[in-house]
Amino acid sequence: MTVKTDISRFHIHDELTAPDGSVKILKGVQGAGGSISKFIGVLAGAPAALRSYARMRHELRGGSLPAATRERIGLAVAELRGDPYSIAQHARTARAAGLGLDEITRARGFESTDPKEAALLAFLAALVATDGRPAQHLAEEAREHDWSDEELLEAVAHLAMNEFQSLIANAAALPQDQSDPAVLPDAA
Repeated sequence: MTVKTDISRFHIHDELTAPDGSVKILKGVQGAGGSISKFIGVLAGAPAALRSYARMRHELRGGSLPAATRERIGLAVAELRGDPYSIAQHARTARAAGLGLDEITRARGFESTDPKEAALLAFLAALVATDGRPAQHLAEEAREHDWSDEELLEAVAHLAMNEFQSLIANAAALPQDQSDPAVLPDAA
């Protein structure tokens, strides 16, 4: 059944109501033991967007950044974009990745008590704050804290993916739901 709440601006699809181009991915999510989150249900309304998000997410999860770093980035972007849906999702997965509540709160402001993580988050914060080119010294500071160019570029890709997620979640006005799964599992 297609779900459209008083809050959601777009239909939240499942495998029975989604356009044909989205059904395979939705069935893959369910076949991997997951349920379809509201975010994925909304994104299913645009098969090309769902496929591109699923592919990017799958590839980045296989990258070199630790899960806790990925969740810090997701929390920071969701907070910056005023996206309560994604904040709740990333807070839950950040806890599972080993972040404490204080560190989750810091990450929402592009901060960390870990100097290495703080250097990376400062670089990313400057990237979104300037809508262009962050100061060169921020990239150098991140490198001095042992972030490789591969990891820096991958972090920028995570930033972009989370910006996309927050744009969709905010456009749809997705309601926060504590029982929602975070996002697609790796199998999608």
